[in-house]
Amino acid sequence: MKKYIVIGILLGIFFPKAQMSDSVKQSPKIKFSAYAELFYTYDFNEPSNHIRQNFLYSYNRHNEVNLNLGLIKASYESERLRANLALMAGVYAQDNLTAEQNTLRYVNEANIGIKVSKNKNLWIDAGIMPSHIGWESAIGKDNINLTRSLAAENSPYFETGAKISYTSDSGKWFLSGLVFNGWQRIAKQEGNQSLSFGHQVTYKPNDKITLNSSSFIGNDKHKDDKRMRYFHDLHGIFQLTKRFSTVLGFDVGAEQKAKGSEQYNIWYTPNILMKYQLADKWALAGRLEYYNDKNGVIINTQTPNGFQTFGYSVNVDYTVMKNVVFRTEARGLTSKDAIFVHNDQMKQGNFFITTSLAVWF
Repeated sequence: MKKYIVIGILLGIFFPKAQMSDSVKQSPKIKFSAYAELFYTYDFNEPSNHIRQNFLYSYNRHNEVNLNLGLIKASYESERLRANLALMAGVYAQDNLTAEQNTLRYVNEANIGIKVSKNKNLWIDAGIMPSHIGWESAIGKDNINLTRSLAAENSPYFETGAKISYTSDSGKWFLSGLVFNGWQRIAKQEGNQSLSFGHQVTYKPNDKITLNSSSFIGNDKHKDDKRMRYFHDLHGIFQLTKRFSTVLGFDVGAEQKAKGSEQYNIWYTPNILMKYQLADKWALAGRLEYYNDKNGVIINTQTPNGFQTFGYSVNVDYTVMKNVVFRTEARGLTSKDAIFVHNDQMKQGNFFITTSLAVWF
């Protein structure tokens, strides 16, 4: 026995890397997760067909219990390779992927990434991925407010293409460049021969501040009606105290008025989101927002002043368990024109109350 101990010590002295390689090398990890969020919304404008506003794509059913998003996901990660596959169902999938082929409407993620540097955190990822734009995602539990902002609902939730990304050794900087199929598209639109491009830069000077800049550049129309679109998302996430946090966001976009035109239609939306942790299980949050798209680039109302809408919301969250949260939100929208349908009349305002129960594993 002593002989083998001595041999082991000698091997450790003369070949230290050989002994350490197995322990240093990251073993592959496969993870499975699931998420489901049920909701009920009562819209005081009482749409008769139970489908609410055509510019909202989440929680968009009136007076019925429904599934906003159900998700199952498998993830693989090793030292040089990562992959994600997620399938989904619910009104989010129905309303956000109406332009896609039937076989693609239930795919939330399908991507593969390869680390291209041994010493630096440099990756190339390709496939169907979450959008690099915005401060809210489709996963309700990850957002300050129960429902999504007008900014989130009317900018991409997902994208299909490839990106190269770099995270600094300190973890403070994240940079990426992207090429993809278009403005929230899996398959390219028929007749569109253009690729779209984007960037993302995130800076985290400390654990209390996150600053983000993201962009989109491309054409999302048929080549005969090609119009360049430029869009920029700027937001900051601030943990001001142990209990109070806020998000400040501003999106602005410009699209050519016609093919080859030097004139552009502009839209923009500022947002303020706030959250206060009342106790371990209770939280209070709110949002103030404004969306101005008077020329109808993204939201076409066909009214004189277009979509110029102010919104506010207040929600109360109760964490039932560490993986279960119950939320209630009151939200109002007020527009410059009468764009909201109530019975046989058009109104300038819309008020609704939403509750949700989210569970994840």
